[in-house]
Amino acid sequence: MKNRLERNQSYINCQEVEANQYTNTKKLVLGSVLAAIAALFQSGGVVVGIGYACSILATLPIVLSAMISLRIGIMSYMITILLLTILQPSELLVFSFTTGLLGISLGAAFKWWNHWIMVSLVGGIGLTLGILTLLYVLQFPILGPSVSRTFDFKMAALILVFSLFYSSIWTGLSKKVFKIFFR
Repeated sequence: MKNRLERNQSYINCQEVEANQYTNTKKLVLGSVLAAIAALFQSGGVVVGIGYACSILATLPIVLSAMISLRIGIMSYMITILLLTILQPSELLVFSFTTGLLGISLGAAFKWWNHWIMVSLVGGIGLTLGILTLLYVLQFPILGPSVSRTFDFKMAALILVFSLFYSSIWTGLSKKVFKIFFR
């Protein structure tokens, strides 16, 4: 148990050192570049087939920017929303309430906790809240026309289970990509 705590603290200290090695200017530029990449990935959803796979990848730049600095992550999220307003307005709601929200949730959770269960839980809850907001508050058929627009507890539970699973995948992937690019 002691070794595990020391290893976790060592990881947290390494992450803080790596993120703090950048000046504010470098963080700002990196966040802007990551926002542009996220906007391009999200705009790929227009192309049927391979475009959907690109659209999924828009989460990664937002997570990475939030792992560097939560303030830069939120800035990247907002810049991506503004870029999507210009480039692809049809993807704006999808990014704002699903892909981007998951990225911000995961990035913030990585800043607060090091345990993957907590990070996945926060990301999954954030994604669930975003999907439920789109479905039941904004009446946007994110899951297609077959899903009822009236609140259904079973559907909300299925969305939560899917979101937790999806978030756990992104938790592992984000941690690995962060280690590759920022070490």
